[in-house]
Amino acid sequence: MNTCTDQMGRAVQAPAHPQRIISLVPSQTELLFDLGLGERVVGITKFCIHPEAWFRSKPRVGGTKNVDLAKLRTLKPDLIIGNKEENERADIEALEREFPVWMSEVNDLDGALGMVRGVGTITGTHSAAEALASRIAAGFAQLHPCPTPLRVAYLIWRKPYMAAGAGTFVHDMLLRCGFVNAYGDRPGRYPIVEDLAAHASEGGAPPEVVLLSSEPYPFKGPHLEDIQQALPQARVLLVDGEAFCWYGSRLLQSPAYFHALIPRLDH
Repeated sequence: MNTCTDQMGRAVQAPAHPQRIISLVPSQTELLFDLGLGERVVGITKFCIHPEAWFRSKPRVGGTKNVDLAKLRTLKPDLIIGNKEENERADIEALEREFPVWMSEVNDLDGALGMVRGVGTITGTHSAAEALASRIAAGFAQLHPCPTPLRVAYLIWRKPYMAAGAGTFVHDMLLRCGFVNAYGDRPGRYPIVEDLAAHASEGGAPPEVVLLSSEPYPFKGPHLEDIQQALPQARVLLVDGEAFCWYGSRLLQSPAYFHALIPRLDH
């Protein structure tokens, strides 16, 4: 058996090379694929859309917030991989009474790199994980942040509007792009924005840029037009939420996406 400490400080005992892994987090599911775990992954969630071949073929055990515990049990996992923010505490507590459960807690790039390495250790793919983490770190080391400290609001939800605040992974991505998080000084990780124009201007200038994420709320063109009317002086763009909030191997692609995005905003 292999005993590892997860990112919540819990000692997790699992087989040295687990053969029946279930992932409860989309970005970590993609990571398992890129670590070459293939048939060793026996279950994913309905939101694990990458890789597409797994999404179409792997058994699904419900969603990240509503795991189908009965179906999961039928898959007889010898390792479950989850995340503190994305999964419900009650689900995880129920599962860890029966199965090894390794939990991540990722709030910034360093935490993401630690997660990649930790998953590599618990799954017996340490060398591949270390190589992957090094490639991600190198990509971000070459990222040239925006020379103008633009005030940027990153919205993740509608009715009510919710923004990414301080302490979130998105917040760290915004900072690494050279932006100032317009809601980084608000209480809570995802502050509610009841009136975008009024709330944004409290205690300071309104955002110069509003980024509308493709997930978890799928913002579209009509939503962009609504916000543009509310904030006529701001630049409003639809952005790929995976680039900003998927903290697994998708981070290999994020620096290039940010390199293309930053010049669109800084002019």
